[in-house]
Amino acid sequence: MTKPLSAPLDVGFDYTRSLGPTLGRFLTDLRRRKVTGIRGSDGRVHVPPLEYDPVTAERLTEFVDVASTGVVRGWSWIPEPLEGQPLDRPFAWALIQLDGADTSLLHAVDAGSPEQMSTGARVRVRWRAERVGAITDIECFELSDSPGDPAVEADEVSMVITPVNLHYTHSASPTEDPFLRGLMEGRLIAQRCPACTKVYFPPRPACPTDGVPTTDQVELSDRGTITTFCVVNVPFLGQRIPPPYVSAYVLLDGADIPFLHLLLGIAPEDVRMGMRVQAVWKPREEWGPTMQNIDHFKPSGEPDAPFDSYSQHL
Repeated sequence: MTKPLSAPLDVGFDYTRSLGPTLGRFLTDLRRRKVTGIRGSDGRVHVPPLEYDPVTAERLTEFVDVASTGVVRGWSWIPEPLEGQPLDRPFAWALIQLDGADTSLLHAVDAGSPEQMSTGARVRVRWRAERVGAITDIECFELSDSPGDPAVEADEVSMVITPVNLHYTHSASPTEDPFLRGLMEGRLIAQRCPACTKVYFPPRPACPTDGVPTTDQVELSDRGTITTFCVVNVPFLGQRIPPPYVSAYVLLDGADIPFLHLLLGIAPEDVRMGMRVQAVWKPREEWGPTMQNIDHFKPSGEPDAPFDSYSQHL
């Protein structure tokens, strides 16, 4: 039995957001080597500061300076740190109640061993040398009874960028495997529902109409019909080509559902529903188990398909 295809996948983007007066003040003060909380209607000081009161739901505005020292209220030892965690050696995640605060902040404690950690232990902030206005300006906490470092001057923070990354290994399902192997050979493999006979490309493990497994493989040609399309006029991060260009839903000959792909080789104003198109493949040496083997679609030069031939597949 052939082993299913599998591959490591990396998904990542930078999440960018503007800060309001509450988080902006908190992160600006972190950049200044200072921790700020906010007082609620019941008198409790919340760190990190909340924008709205958890009791009354009213907006909170009374900022309170708290110390950069505190007490461990609970902890968990991490013997093997993961990628992206604050430290690259064993450490503790801990709930830390800073002096002057009534709630706990979750952060890392750089302790040599779990035997050195304890609930009630005194800790202090270890500040990062270069601070940008983020929670990571606190490099970690360290076990210490000594007072915290004095504040310094720094510019205000109004925007924060948080990288988001996900690394995992994907193993192809019994439906995906022949589809991906077909792409490596320049073939387009779809799946047919044995009940309603609809053909799905890209394939689906079960028919959404009947709910039965799509067990029958069907090889399709790389020609099809545009059912609907969109002219892209707005630039965005990571865009392959400058706008305007067309993203079109292509119904391959013999398929019952269209899929979205790039359409080139024609002015956007000349694109129309029913236009016949064909795939433009990348050079064979660049092929892999991916739909990116098809670089784009282009007009095939054939007469437009009649509306009735694709009206039920929009």
